Order: sequence, then C-alpha cells, then structure tokens
Amino acid sequence: MERYDLAIIGGGPSGYAAAMRAMDFKKKTILIEKKVLGGAGITNGALSSKTWWEISREASMLRKNLKRYGLDAPEPNFKRVRDEVRAAVSERIGLLTDHMDKLSESDYANLLTFQRGAAKLIDKNVVSIETNNGTVEVWADHVILAAGSRPRMLPEIPIDEKIIFTSDGIESLDDFPKSMVILGAGVIGCEFATIFSGFGKTKVHLIDKGDRILPFEDKDVVRVIEKNMEQNGVLIHRNSRLIDMKVHDGQVRYELEYDDGRKEFFDVEKALISVGRVPNMENLWNADNVPIEVNNRGIEDRETQTSIDNIYAVGDITADIALVNVGELEGRHAVEKIFGEPLRKLVYENISTIMFLKPEVAGVGLNEIQAQSKGIDYKVVTLDYSCIVRAVAKRNTQGFIKLLVTGDGNMRILGMRVVGNHASSAIQAVALLISMDKGIEELAECVHPHPSITEGIQECVRMLLGKSLLKPSALTGQLTCREYHSGVYEDIHFQ
Repeated sequence: MERYDLAIIGGGPSGYAAAMRAMDFKKKTILIEKKVLGGAGITNGALSSKTWWEISREASMLRKNLKRYGLDAPEPNFKRVRDEVRAAVSERIGLLTDHMDKLSESDYANLLTFQRGAAKLIDKNVVSIETNNGTVEVWADHVILAAGSRPRMLPEIPIDEKIIFTSDGIESLDDFPKSMVILGAGVIGCEFATIFSGFGKTKVHLIDKGDRILPFEDKDVVRVIEKNMEQNGVLIHRNSRLIDMKVHDGQVRYELEYDDGRKEFFDVEKALISVGRVPNMENLWNADNVPIEVNNRGIEDRETQTSIDNIYAVGDITADIALVNVGELEGRHAVEKIFGEPLRKLVYENISTIMFLKPEVAGVGLNEIQAQSKGIDYKVVTLDYSCIVRAVAKRNTQGFIKLLVTGDGNMRILGMRVVGNHASSAIQAVALLISMDKGIEELAECVHPHPSITEGIQECVRMLLGKSLLKPSALTGQLTCREYHSGVYEDIHFQ
C-alpha cells in the first residue's frame, strides 16, 4: 500500500490549492478527482456562469449603444455563445492540467501524484480509490476532504436537466428559450435572470417568496438591481409561493400562491431551479470507522479541522461560506495547519464578494442589515456614481458607493458595498484595512489614480472626516452622511 503524507479528495479550487500548498512544504501528496480537474467551480460554476454573464453584458451594451444611433443590433447566436463559454472552461482546465504535467517533470516530481477515480475513506488513514483499472488503496497520515457541492434538487419538481434544469443543465439547451421561470431569488438565481434577460431573447420570470429579491442585501442595493431587471423585461413574482411545477405539452406549467391568497397559473418554455447547493458527502467515508460530525449544511469544522484529528474539510463540503476564493483560502490554511503554523486565524470578515448582476455589486464586511442584527451603532456614507469622474467619462453613472464605520471616534471600517461599473476593482483596499482592524485615515490622504472609481471611496472617507470636496448638505440627492444609533438614523452635520 502506497503511503503519503497527505491525501486530498477532490480536485476543485480548494483541493487544488491545498495540493499546491503542500508542495511548498515538500510533502508527498496524492490528489484524487473523479471527474474534471478544477471541479464545478470551472465546469458549471463560477467560471462558466461568469463567462455567460460577460457575453450577455456585452450583448446588452451593444444593443443599447446601437439603439442610441438608430441602429439594430445583430441577433445573438446561442450555439456560438455556448461555444465561447466552453472554450473558456477548456482553457482553464487545460492550464491546470498542463501545470500538473509540468510539475511531474520538475523538482516536485516525486511529491505530487494525481489519481483519477472515486475515493472513499475506509478508516482515518486508508483511502480506497475506484479507478477505471480497478480499486486501489493508499495510506495517508492526513486527509483533506474537498469534494465540493452540487445543485440542490427538489423531489416534488421533475428536474430532467432539459426542460426543467439546474445550473448543470444549461449546457443541454440548444437555443435561447423564448420564456423561462427561475425558482430562487438568491445570488445565483438573480445572476441567471440577469444573463438570460441581457441577451434580449428570453422573457424571464423570477419567483421570490419575499417582497424583494436578495433579502440579505440592503434595500438601496436591491432597488437598483430590481429596477434594471424589470427594465429588461424580467417579471418578478414577489411574495409568492410555488404550489406546483410540471412539464405540460413539452413546456413548463407552474402555479403560484401569493400572500393575499390569490393563485395563478403560468406557462413558460423552460424552468431553472436555483435553490442552493448541497455538499457531496454521500459515500465519501465509512461512517462506522470514520464518525465525522456533520450538520444539514455540511461537515462541521474548526478552522478546517473536523472531529477526526487528522481529517480536514475545505470548500463547499463544509458548513462555511461556499465561494471559490474562500475554498482556496481554506485549502491553503488546512495545509498550513497540518504541516506548519498559520500566521493568522482563519477569518471570514474581510472576504470580498461579487454579484454578477446589472450592474455588478461588490462587497466586503458588514452591510447595514448585518450591522443592525448585531446591535452595532455605526456611521454610513453613500456617494452616487454621478459624483465620480470616471463614471461620468464612461457615460454610465448608475450606482453608488456605501461605506460603514463604527459609530465611535475611531471610525473603524465595518464594511462597504459598491454598486456599478468597476465595482469589483474598488473594494480590495478596504478589505485589507478591515483585516488589519484599521480606521479610515489611511484612505483619506492616499493619492488615487485619476480618473478612477476608487476616488469615490476616498471622497466617502473625507465626508466622514468632515473635509470632503463635495458637501452632502449641498448635494442631498447624491451624497448622504448619517449615523445609526439604537434604531434611529440622524444626519451628520459638520461645522
């Protein structure tokens, strides 16, 4: 039986990152993946969906710009778009595969083994791997579980990945559907509503059980997204509950019940079910010999370490945040915890996120909903994109920057949301300051490139310090500077 320092089950973003970090420690490692190197994060997750979004965004912008000059935009071709998405996926898989191949010819040749197959923990050290050539067993001092997740199925809905499908089934489409309903108004559901409506070929219905989409986000953020969706023809079923969904005459018929008791039937061509993801834990270990503690969200862990001392869990299979960047962070942290001493604790407060909507939304730290739920008093400043020169130059001033700081004199940064063009490029400096538990002075006098969206962040900071270029009392519709204390908002007035 071959012996390893580390066995990693799952070659997605978190497993791959763990394997590469193990190379830094010169540890003999086996990486096991039963499907595609790179995992769902590439094949039908972050990379593929964001490629769909980028192409949809460009198609939408092209239509808008040509319409300005009285011209018609060319019709988008679904198969060509799909081929471009597949090319992006293939390019990334090719890079990872080529990287692995070249490692086998380098100084790491005797350290890393890649094994394709389905793995199962027989006990805390023995991993059984079903390969095309039979079953093999390996011994590992330590094990990292990184098997990822898959779309959640609903037993009462006949999901066939053709007419009623999850995100995994988008590849099965042959053309843009004339109409489709999306069940689930969270991030993924809203992203796909943005994608399909952006091509201008699909009438999108979005089922939302609450009075607004993205219930975890602040109302001012959601207001912009909902407005753009509806301008793109998206029908948002607010305060609705799905009673039934079935295939009828080759299409989808669904029935909704609204909060007022009203019921209604709708017929659409396709349906996308987007109600979250579930961890791939089935048949991953022998429960009698490996009693790993789990809950309904995934494996329970303490900074990646499970209830079994030599077994770690990272990425979507855990009960923590399910994001690619978080999975990679956890993968590296687990290896550092096993073979070294991490320089810092694993924290999630400064995780940067992006929602690929119209416009894009980037965030880090707390929003107002979260701050209020924690009983935190805070100061909040918002600056409209119309006040930012770069946004004016791009002829797109829809959006805003919102910065939250503690309500005391230290004004320690709690979080930020940016809604608009270049949102994702604007938040990293603030993420760093949050992780360092710093206040806002560092941002106030930093010289930002001009023109840039980050200048808007600097102006937000200067507003909080009472020395902004633009004064909120003069531009009340575009600038706000308030404090929240015990459930009450008050404007901040500077002398």
